[in-house]
Amino acid sequence: MKKKKNDYKKYKFTYIKTTLGTLFLGILFLKGYTPFQPTGENFFHIRVNGQEVGTLGDRDRIEELLLQARKNVAALDEELVFMKADLDIRGEEVLWGETDREEDVLLNMEEALKGSIQETLHRSYTLKINEYIINLASLEEVRMLLQAALDKYGSGGTFSVVLKREEEREFGVLTASVADIRQQEGEERSIGMEGGVQSFFADITGEQSELQELDFEDYDLGIRTMDFAEDVEIVETYLPESRLTPVEEAISLVIMEQETPSIYEVVSGDTLSEISIKVNIPMETIIAMNDSLEDENSMIRVGDQLLITVPEPELSVARVEEEYYEEIYDADVIYIDNDSWYTTETVVRQQPSAGFRRVVADVSYLNDKEVGRELLKEEVVMEAVAKVVERGTKIPPTYIKPISGGRKSSGFGRRSAPKRGASSYHKGIDWATPTGTAVYASCGGTVTKAGWGSGYGYVIYIDHEDGRQTRYGHLSKVLVSAGQQVKQGEKIALSGNTGISTGPHIHFEILIGGVQVDPLKYLD
Repeated sequence: MKKKKNDYKKYKFTYIKTTLGTLFLGILFLKGYTPFQPTGENFFHIRVNGQEVGTLGDRDRIEELLLQARKNVAALDEELVFMKADLDIRGEEVLWGETDREEDVLLNMEEALKGSIQETLHRSYTLKINEYIINLASLEEVRMLLQAALDKYGSGGTFSVVLKREEEREFGVLTASVADIRQQEGEERSIGMEGGVQSFFADITGEQSELQELDFEDYDLGIRTMDFAEDVEIVETYLPESRLTPVEEAISLVIMEQETPSIYEVVSGDTLSEISIKVNIPMETIIAMNDSLEDENSMIRVGDQLLITVPEPELSVARVEEEYYEEIYDADVIYIDNDSWYTTETVVRQQPSAGFRRVVADVSYLNDKEVGRELLKEEVVMEAVAKVVERGTKIPPTYIKPISGGRKSSGFGRRSAPKRGASSYHKGIDWATPTGTAVYASCGGTVTKAGWGSGYGYVIYIDHEDGRQTRYGHLSKVLVSAGQQVKQGEKIALSGNTGISTGPHIHFEILIGGVQVDPLKYLD
């Protein structure tokens, strides 16, 4: 009996030990549990962007899953996506523990990343015109903008924009050009023509048609060529939506005329009114923009540079139009040079008469401004008579101020008589200066009078080769005599206070045809 009892205890202990061992092995190999390995951290809690996404038992696998999650989120949109991806792994060593499925962890990672998308960069296109840059959402919008620039000048669907990829460029760069649809269609038709005899006769016919003069009705009027005046580049890029310009606004910015500062250089024969007509800007605007100009009578000289504002679009279009017109025209002026005359002397020998003609011409435009004209056919209905002008070729003498310094004390023209006996109409100009100041010949010539003159006090008259005369009055001392030849700038007298005078000064006159004129208009 005692033996049976001992055997029962023995069997019972063996059963319990076997059961516990089996249970331990089952738990050890059960999926989702991590076996105990006394080698360090073997159970990892994962957080992405501060959000709990699950637990796994392999640290390296966590990194791989996060990379896959980022790819999956980015693939949801064709655009370039920037997202926050802060990974936090907290590891521990456990005997056993239940981990999450990798599929669930991956999905949780994706949700955490979606909620942290910082910015989406859209595939877009940067249009560059010289230094001007504008960003558009698609190539279709680029075409719309460039085509609008052509259609502004009446392309009528005949000319279209061609975008060509620059293969030699490292980045995705395209250039824009303009194609004539008529020419393309003509080339396609010519490819379909048969060769041999037909081609031979076609060449002969073409040569004959070129030699035959066209009548007015034979010309194909309208736009012949069209192209962009600036180099246009399109670069493929990725940009945030905030930096993209709506296509309607972009069209307005690029093809509408903008106020562009420019410089105009004065050429011979220019006046402010003529410049105003040339640049199509009101004269008052030109005067207001230039500090050197006071009013419409301000003096301008050849080489002067004037600031003007020319309305121009960012993208200019050059075109040639074949035009027919009828016009009243003037023949070119015929000049007869006379080497014994000064350039200031001219005489009209024949009065002009306008003619009338019919014309076909190729007219070149830059935007709306005509920049050239080539006559293709001209029929004169009534011949114009040219204007014939005889003109001098000699350079006329110049005139300089007769003293150095001095203060202008009386100008040319009407005034209140400064003292009894003085004229109320001043026929010269006065500069107040101390007695004894050197007086110089304003221009080279022959002294015709040197001495006392009524009202002038001591005075000098000098005749010049252009027919003009200068006078120097109220002198204290005369240093030349009548009949003497003097050069421009030669010392001829000393200033003084003689004659009818209110104080020490020099009185200076210029006479043309024996009549006094305002000297300030003739001094160099």
